[in-house]
Amino acid sequence: MDLGRLRTLREFADRGSVTAAARALHCTPSAISQQLRALQAEVGIALTEPAGRGLRLTDAGRALVARADDVLAALDRAEAELDTYRSAPRGRVRIAIFQSAGLMLLPGLLRRIDQHENLEVDVRDVDMVPSQVPGLVADYDVVVAHRDEHAPEFDTERLDVVPLLREPLDVALPVGHRLARNRRVGLADLADERWISVDHGFPVDDVLRSLTVRTGVRPQIVQRINDFRITERLVAAGHGIALMPRYTMDTRRGSGLVGRPLAGIRAARLVEAVCRTGAANRPAVATVIDEMRAEVAALTT
Repeated sequence: MDLGRLRTLREFADRGSVTAAARALHCTPSAISQQLRALQAEVGIALTEPAGRGLRLTDAGRALVARADDVLAALDRAEAELDTYRSAPRGRVRIAIFQSAGLMLLPGLLRRIDQHENLEVDVRDVDMVPSQVPGLVADYDVVVAHRDEHAPEFDTERLDVVPLLREPLDVALPVGHRLARNRRVGLADLADERWISVDHGFPVDDVLRSLTVRTGVRPQIVQRINDFRITERLVAAGHGIALMPRYTMDTRRGSGLVGRPLAGIRAARLVEAVCRTGAANRPAVATVIDEMRAEVAALTT
């Protein structure tokens, strides 16, 4: 089978439409359609079928995509084996990272990468929800993603997932709050509070919703702000309280904030490095992930 056509099929599977695959491969939708038809003719079985105004994969198409991942991962391993003949990792690694992880990890991570003479990283901050991660993996070598620890795992049949951090979520309170002197706070104590959360579908909001199911206490959400730095300032000014990641929240003297763990409840988000199957065989990608893990260890020990 033609490797170029297999790559086209995988891009279509990752992105969900002919138009999106065409944008990713810098060609026209008609060229993508032609490649898919040629691959179907080559294998002698339908790989796609009509779905509304677009196309979707058939069962056979999905099966071939999984095998295409294996074939293309084998090619990546072959390229990585050649890379092992070099004395150090080299090249450019593209990273997508959600904003609060960038605040936490990037300053130290970039210092670590600077120690590798022939290694470069190209970083983009992306306001992502878990469902967007497979599509981002199609564009980036490493995606630093987050999810509620009770949420479904990423699809490890088509993705490599490296755990980086379990980050507890604490309640952010203004320093003068009636509960600020408590070592821990219970959700029942916060039943009448005004909450500042994030957009629907983002992990912190998922945690709040799962806490509602587990405790029966429904938070009154008055604002939805995705930028934690804005949320910090709103909480410090007394406009509400929030659930915030422990290692990212600024509780230094003068910040106006205190963070308190929830009593009797485990609430956390998982931070993971996600890449395509086989991508970590590249020494450059493996080195970047290793440095991420080292930076996390330095921040949390």
